[in-house]
Amino acid sequence: MKKIALNILLMVAAGILIGWLSMLFLRFWTRHGETVNVPVVKALPYDRAMSALASDGLTGIVSDSVFETHMAPGTVIEQNPKAGTVVKEGREVFLTIVAFSPKMVSLPTLTDISLRQARSILEGLEIKNVVEKRVPSDFKDLVLGVRYKGARLQPGARVPVNAVIELEVGEGLPDFTAPVDSLGAAGADSVEPLDLF
Repeated sequence: MKKIALNILLMVAAGILIGWLSMLFLRFWTRHGETVNVPVVKALPYDRAMSALASDGLTGIVSDSVFETHMAPGTVIEQNPKAGTVVKEGREVFLTIVAFSPKMVSLPTLTDISLRQARSILEGLEIKNVVEKRVPSDFKDLVLGVRYKGARLQPGARVPVNAVIELEVGEGLPDFTAPVDSLGAAGADSVEPLDLF
């Protein structure tokens, strides 16, 4: 019975010792009490934001980029965790930045449709710089071709949304007016109507 009590006492002591050593290890592993405040990097250029984070012992990671025309490329527009949050040193801070290159879109088929419809499709793709070039055609306002920087584009071609797209649009047939009566106004009164029946 004494052996059993001694074994139980040793197991309890070993459990307490293992628990205590585990807590010491966790305190070391998690760097308990060592914290930093996340700096404000929103609205900073990418390079300056990364430097500010690194100087505080944090790691910046670009998690997303968005196309924004009103801000400089590479500007930080969002950060997570937010500025002022207390975190451990070495923590990753996720950044959303303005894309360095413009957004690219694929062009659908724009030929053999009306100019109005082609403009509507391009506006839906966020392409706002559209110019028209009139070309000879039997059909007025029919889109006959699409060009970017002088090169003819096929459906599926990828272009930046800030591109200047040139639509080749048909002029249509010229308007023909009836020839002027050579008899003039006096001759119109002297013409007798034909009675065919």
